[in-house]
Amino acid sequence: MPIVERTRFLVPPGGGEAIWAGPIGTIVTVSPEATGGALSVCEMPVAVGYMVPTHTHRDTDEWSYVLEGRIGARVGDDEFTAGPGSWILKPSGVMYTFWNAGPAPARIIELLTPGRFERFFRQIAALASRDELDDAVMRVLAAEYGTTVAMDWVEELTARYGLQVTI
Repeated sequence: MPIVERTRFLVPPGGGEAIWAGPIGTIVTVSPEATGGALSVCEMPVAVGYMVPTHTHRDTDEWSYVLEGRIGARVGDDEFTAGPGSWILKPSGVMYTFWNAGPAPARIIELLTPGRFERFFRQIAALASRDELDDAVMRVLAAEYGTTVAMDWVEELTARYGLQVTI
């Protein structure tokens, strides 16, 4: 097993804190504590055929960089598919969703500003591990982080693209 030098300023390949291993996973690679709360960075593997529920953040902007695969997204009235090397902006106050739009697993890097929303993922993971996560619980927890979950577009998009929604 290789020895990795520990430093506050390096996240080596495969580094970070894996907090959610569901169909849309979350690995926190840069915590808000490392950036004075300005930013957190997560890597998110996205399984084929999965979509996040439609939602709006009150005060968190998200930028997604597609590392591999194809990510479909609807942000406000815009719907598109993004391939490797693409950036997707999901600004606060605008409803959005995203999904794996390809035949293979996808991976994205999420930049969240300000940093803190990864704490929501930690709490969701803990609830799911105890089999205490359902739609109502997720909505209440999301509201604590200034996020409104709505199922707008879900029926249309899941039917059109053959997707499943993960909470």
